[in-house]
Amino acid sequence: MTISRRSLVASAALGTAAAFMPRVAFAAFPERPIRLIVPFAAGGNADIVGRIVGERISSALGQPVIVDNRGGAGGSIGAEAVARATPDGYTLLVGSNGPLTVNPFVQAKLGYDPLKDFAPIALTSYAPHCIILANKVEAKTLPDLIAMSKKEQISIATSGVGSATHMTLERFKAQTGANVVHVPYRSGGALMPDLIGGSIQAAMTEFSTAIPLHKGGQAHIVAVALEKRSQLALDVATFIDGGVKDFTASSYIGILAPASTPPAIVAQLQKAITDGLNGPGAADKLRGMGSEIATPEQMTSAGFADFIRTDYKRMGEAAKLAGLEPK
Repeated sequence: MTISRRSLVASAALGTAAAFMPRVAFAAFPERPIRLIVPFAAGGNADIVGRIVGERISSALGQPVIVDNRGGAGGSIGAEAVARATPDGYTLLVGSNGPLTVNPFVQAKLGYDPLKDFAPIALTSYAPHCIILANKVEAKTLPDLIAMSKKEQISIATSGVGSATHMTLERFKAQTGANVVHVPYRSGGALMPDLIGGSIQAAMTEFSTAIPLHKGGQAHIVAVALEKRSQLALDVATFIDGGVKDFTASSYIGILAPASTPPAIVAQLQKAITDGLNGPGAADKLRGMGSEIATPEQMTSAGFADFIRTDYKRMGEAAKLAGLEPK
């Protein structure tokens, strides 16, 4: 067979072009370790969940997953690092309320757009919010607490101004008319000694933080913001049980990649996460911490994206109720 000079020139041109194409186009993903950025300090809920999920991704894909804690600015520093990373699947974000749906309403100079700069992969779990009372507070139910507040203002602490629990408290006040003064702390853990000691009356916090105190008799939970009662504490009523219609709220955790990450890679990561959480051990660990597992739909890229958009709208409304302006 005779090969024309034109064919040889075309073949050479294609070879030269291929040499300059991104390596990711030829390599099977993943071919090197994956970096999972947790935008908070080690030891918190996002860090713990991130490490559990990272282990499952590593087992499924056969590459190490390196957890990189980059705290600061309520999670915005780590989130911005991922938003600006190469969209090749090798840099992922452990996303949560703060950087995704709260900070846009409290930080004026956010270096990323949470609705445009990420490719959601999968929601993994969420820790429902709850109201826990100091033992000296006589109210035993949520209706008791609301009625008490209308006779005398009560103080309810949260993990800080503009935190997810603060936003939930504002929604609770607006929906019930409860007469509440907000007491902000540095974190959910920081307020617990004062709650146990009785120097604050109540807290709106994560169920995972409150459940050990409730079970240990050091304080008592009057309502959890779930659709149905938690299997960890069936004695605890929901806000809905207490007459607050459709009231749910949580601190959620999910995994995201930079926008423009190839859909095939997003799908591969999503499957690794879903299979890992549906396998033995992982879901039990999360439930044991007081977390609820995301639904199958929420564990998809599209489902997680819808979840973020819905929560973004809800947080915007809560920020207005709280009178918060980006600073």
